[in-house]
Order: sequence, then structure tokens, then C-alpha cells
Amino acid sequence: MDASNPHPQSSTRPKVTPRIIIHGGAGNITRTTVSKERYAAYEASLQRILASSAALLAIPGATALDVATHAVSQLEDDELYNSGHGAVFTRAGTNELECSIMVSDGYQKRGASCMMLQHVRNPIRLAREILVRGETPNGGGAQDHCQYSGSYVEELAKQWGLDIVGTQYFFTQRKWEEHKKGLAEEKKQREKAEAGGLRFDENENVGVSEMSDWEKTHYIPLGTCGAVVLDSFGTICTATSTGGLTNKIPGRVGDTPSMGTGYWAEEWFEEPKTQMLYQPFPPASSPLDKLSRGDLRSLVGDCLPSSTLSLSQSPHPSLTSSQYDVKPTPVRHAVGMSSSGNGDTFVRMAAARTVAAKSRFASTSLSDALTWMTGPGGELQKSAGDRWGHVHEGVGGIIGIEVVGDKGTVVCDYNCGGMFRAWTEEDGEEKCLIFRKEGWESGPDK
Repeated sequence: MDASNPHPQSSTRPKVTPRIIIHGGAGNITRTTVSKERYAAYEASLQRILASSAALLAIPGATALDVATHAVSQLEDDELYNSGHGAVFTRAGTNELECSIMVSDGYQKRGASCMMLQHVRNPIRLAREILVRGETPNGGGAQDHCQYSGSYVEELAKQWGLDIVGTQYFFTQRKWEEHKKGLAEEKKQREKAEAGGLRFDENENVGVSEMSDWEKTHYIPLGTCGAVVLDSFGTICTATSTGGLTNKIPGRVGDTPSMGTGYWAEEWFEEPKTQMLYQPFPPASSPLDKLSRGDLRSLVGDCLPSSTLSLSQSPHPSLTSSQYDVKPTPVRHAVGMSSSGNGDTFVRMAAARTVAAKSRFASTSLSDALTWMTGPGGELQKSAGDRWGHVHEGVGGIIGIEVVGDKGTVVCDYNCGGMFRAWTEEDGEEKCLIFRKEGWESGPDK
């Protein structure tokens, strides 16, 4: 594969305007849970990372894979987000990182993911290596698998020259305090339940998904960070990274490394919708009309038997034979998505792939399909039933990009208080939103 053009088949496509959208998580983000000062910190971080990534994307020949990797690496290095350096803690007080990357076309594996990482500084760079190395025999030890976990893949990361760090690198005081507070709140819930007559085994715990009063007034990272990028070749790449749920059970695997649940990218081709071409025959003339015009030849011809049309006569005189042979050119579609929220819900719903399938097989725009799944009152929310609002189940959002022909569109929707996100418009203007509208004051109270 030519490193300067990793997608040789894209050379025949029309060029498209590159686009990028990034996110830093979704969930209980309100004016109550996120202070005005912290809102400003998130906004500044998103704007900085978007500007850096958009500048890289603007370089001629830049690929979606490289830019998405760059963007998520920057998010991983910022302790504001639940990934990399800012990853949350498990119940055991450890960090277990997950990541994934996927392209709409151009690479044999299409996607690669890792889980149970504890020493790779930038997990997304490891996912990229696994994807790219799939183009060579044995993949430098990765072979042709798409999902990896634990010590073996971390050893590969070391052999491949990626940054390896001690577990203390992932420690941040804020996430540690959230970890301890979460366990304390769970203990209070248990004591309250026992006071009401419930009894628990020694090792039984109140479900970590149940929201305490403290969680309702504080933003506790549920989800991920991610990026979706469209390059000038028309390829879409989605990259996602996370530390998982705060106080998750050690060994738990969420949607971020599970293909088709928290991330997805693909392309397909559709025959363009055409209208029936109606070309009326010339109006028939009566024998009297022909006689009045002196058209004796035509009049006599009507009286003679004829089993076939003249070879020179076309049923549609205004159309040439070459026009009958023209076949419509299939229109290329491509989509890519990265999600954030309660990962177990995304897994149960196979959310990202389901959105893509609805767009593809129901001929629905990605924007409409995405809102159907993760917008207010959508399928994610419905899946929680009467538990909605009492537990974290069903909460989340998705960002994405859709390409139809040479037109790219950035999309996003969520069913919770807010979603940290920033993107470029078609004209290159950079935008950033956390709530539905600009400004901390526009956010919901709770």
C-alpha cells in the first residue's frame, strides 16, 4: 500500500470538503452539575483540539485516519475527559482503558479495538497500529484479528515503539475523589435499603447504575471521547477512547471497543432514483386529414399490411439509440459514528450499526436515523422503560458524518443534559457547543 495514498481506489472519486467533529462525552451535563468556570475550561479545550486537528486536516493529502488519531490523542492527554490521562477508576481503584478505530474503506480490517489496557499512554495510537499493520502478513504480531485485550497487546505496543507508562500516569485527583465519593454514596444507598428491610449478602453491592442524590447534582463521567473525520478522498474514520464507567466492575467491557455498538463506519453504493421518461407519440392523423394535405403515400400505406416498424422509425423520435444505453452512475454513501453515554445500553441496542442500517436500508438520512436512536425520546431512551431518569440506563449521544456523493454532513444528537462537542462547518468555520445553544446560561437547570 502506498503510504502517500492509503486509499488508491479513492483516486477516481470526486473530491469532497474535509470535515471533522469531536466529542468529550455526554451525560448529566447541566448548569447544576457543571459550573460556569468548568464549562469554560471544557469549551477552551474543545476549541484548542479542534483547531489543531482542523489545521492538520487542511494539509493536502491528509487522511481521516491520521487526523482522527491526532484528535483523540489530544483528548486522551487532557485530564478533563474520561480517557487516557483522565480515565476514571474501577471499583478496585484501578484504570482499565478501552479504544477503537474504524474506517469506511481502504483497510482490510476496517476496524480495530483494544480493552483492559493499563500501560499504553495513548490507547488510540495502539488501535491505529493494529489497523494499519493488518495490511502486512502477520501484522507485526497482530495477525488478522480485530479485537485485543490485556497484557499481550500491551507487549505488542511496547515492541512497536508506542509510549508505555506506569499506572500512576493515569491518576488524577479529581477522578480519584469521584471514585471514593461514589463508593461512599453506594454504601449509603445500601444502608438505606437495609433500613427498609432489604438484606444483602456480604459481597453483594447496590447496582453501580443507580443514581444517588450526589450523582444528580454532579457530572460524573459516564462515557468517552471521540472524533469522526472526513478527508478529501471521501474516506471517513471514527476513533473513540474511554476509561469506562466510574466504579465499574474490574474486567467490565463496554461499547467503545465493541464494533457496531459504540462506533461504526461503512460505505455503500445506491442506484440513483430516476423518474419515468415519458415521450408522447406524434398525434395520429385521420384519413381525411391526410387526404386534405395531399399525403397520398401515407394514406395508401395505412391500407397495406405491415408486421413490423420500419428500421429507421424510432418509437421515441426525439431519443437517440445511445440515450437508451446510458446507465445511471451509482451514488456513493458513507457514514461514521462515535458515541458516548451508558455503554451497556449501546451494547444491548447495537446502537451505532443499527443507526447505519436504518440510514442504508430505509433510505433515511444519517441525521434522522441518529435522532431516531439517540435523540430525546428515541430508541435508547425507550429501552430504559420506567427506569429512565432513575438509573443511568439509556443515556447517551452520538456524533457522526455522512457522505452522499461529494457532499459531507456533520450530525449529532443526544438525549441527556448535554454533550461536549466541536466541529467544522462546510466553509471551515469552527463551532463548539455543550448544550443545545451557545453559552452556559442556555443549559438546563437539571
